[in-house]
Amino acid sequence: MHHTIALVDDDQNILTSVSMALEAEGFEVRTYTDGDEALRGLTQRPVDLAVLDIKMPRLDGMELLSRLRKSSRMPVIFLTSKDTEVDEVVGLRMGADDYITKPFSQRLLIERIRALLRRQDLARDQADGSGEAAVVRGDLVLDPGRHACSWKGEQVALTVTEFLILKALASRPGHVKNRDQLMDAAYGESIYVDDRTIDSHIKRLRKKLKSVDSDFNQIETLYGVGYRYKEA
Repeated sequence: MHHTIALVDDDQNILTSVSMALEAEGFEVRTYTDGDEALRGLTQRPVDLAVLDIKMPRLDGMELLSRLRKSSRMPVIFLTSKDTEVDEVVGLRMGADDYITKPFSQRLLIERIRALLRRQDLARDQADGSGEAAVVRGDLVLDPGRHACSWKGEQVALTVTEFLILKALASRPGHVKNRDQLMDAAYGESIYVDDRTIDSHIKRLRKKLKSVDSDFNQIETLYGVGYRYKEA
């Protein structure tokens, strides 16, 4: 499937070099040098995935993501500087699917992009009704075919990564999933992310579910071990 990628960065050198690398891999690329321009462009002409620099003038990457998330669930990868580790955690809590620290390997970025797009395509392919059966755990309903999540009948908008983590937990309630297992479920075995990334996704999952039910407490933390979904 032909995919279109948006690159948003105020560093023209990064835009040029990464665009060339992505186009060589068969992607269509649109570039934007600031958040305002990107917001207008991505609202009018959506893409399959966006790579956003966090530090930009006028409208930074986090504010851009916040505005995009009001109408789009497309996968987003953040580019962040080594000295701004807090940005990684905050960005993931806001709904980014992944982050890469500058300076970065273009090959690593391309692999992360491919991993996210594979999951996005899988969810789209399952929408024809031939995919996985829905996961129902009490008040929780996860429909992989429609990439839909509801709690007590209320829809909960999840990113692809959040959905896969929740599905991995809810598929076996009462069983503990360690961080490595959740990484494999969400990112695939070929992609490495650190423990903090999974923790940030879990925090965001809880926040989203608590937004529709303040009493939601089905995701349990077993400190030093991992996470589990409560048995009914």
